[in-house]
Amino acid sequence: MKRRLNWLGAVAASVFAVASIMPASAEKLILGNEGSYPPFSMVSPDGTLTGFEPELAREMCKRMNVECEIVVMDFKALIPALLQNKLDAVATQTKPLPERKAKVLFGRPILFNPDSYVIPKDKEYTFTKEGLKGVRIGLQRSSAQAKYVQETFGDAVEIIPYDNPDQIRLDLASGRLDMSLGPKISWTNEFLSKPAGKDWKFAGGDLWTGGGEQGSSWIARKDSAELIDRMNKALDTIIADCTFTKLRKQFMDVGLLPEEEACK
Repeated sequence: MKRRLNWLGAVAASVFAVASIMPASAEKLILGNEGSYPPFSMVSPDGTLTGFEPELAREMCKRMNVECEIVVMDFKALIPALLQNKLDAVATQTKPLPERKAKVLFGRPILFNPDSYVIPKDKEYTFTKEGLKGVRIGLQRSSAQAKYVQETFGDAVEIIPYDNPDQIRLDLASGRLDMSLGPKISWTNEFLSKPAGKDWKFAGGDLWTGGGEQGSSWIARKDSAELIDRMNKALDTIIADCTFTKLRKQFMDVGLLPEEEACK
C-alpha cells in the first residue's frame, strides 16, 4: 500500500511539473473589420486582408501580447456583431455618433478625416434643401454620412443606399448618381486621383458628420473598458515611436494624426 501511495505521489508530482512548464493559453481577441474601404482596409485577390487598419491592428495585438483574429463583414453589421458578443472589438474607423456612444465605448482617435461632397466638375450646387432637390446621392448604409444627409435634407434628396464605397464609385462613374458624401482621404486615393474620377471634384467644404465631434476611433462594448484602455495604450506607443506613420506610408501619403508631425 505504501508503494502504491509513493507511486501515486510521483505521478502527481510529474503532472504538476509538466503543467508548470506548459505555456498558459494565449489570450485571443476577435476583431471586426470592414475589408472594403481602401486604402484603410481591403481584401487582396488571394483573399488576404490588408490595408492600413488591419496592419495597425496586427501591430497593436503584437504589443498587447495577444492573438488576434480579424473577421471581415459589412460595416452595417459590425456594431450588431459586437453587441451580440461575436466580436471583442471593431478595428474599423467609426465616428462617434451620439447613438453609437450610447451603445459602445470609443477608443482614442486613430485618424482625423473630414467628409466632403463629391460632385461633377461641371456642376455647382447650393447645399440647401432647395439647391439639392431631386439630387440622387449615393451613401453607405448605416454610415454617419447617411444619417447627416437624411437629417439635413430629408426628402429633398433621393438617398441611394449601398453596402460599400466601391459600389458607390462605380455608379458615380457610370452616371447613375449625381453625388456622394464621404471621407476626403479615401475619396482622393480611391476615386479623384484615378482615371474614373477625373471629371469629379470636392464641394461643400469640410464637414464633420460624427455628431459634431472630430476624429474616428475603434470601439468595444460598454463592459470592455479594460480592453479599450489596453488598446489605447498600445496604440499610443505605436504612434509615439513612429510605427504608426511607417505603416500609414505603406498605403497613403497624407498624415492622419497631429502626432505624426513629430515623425517627419
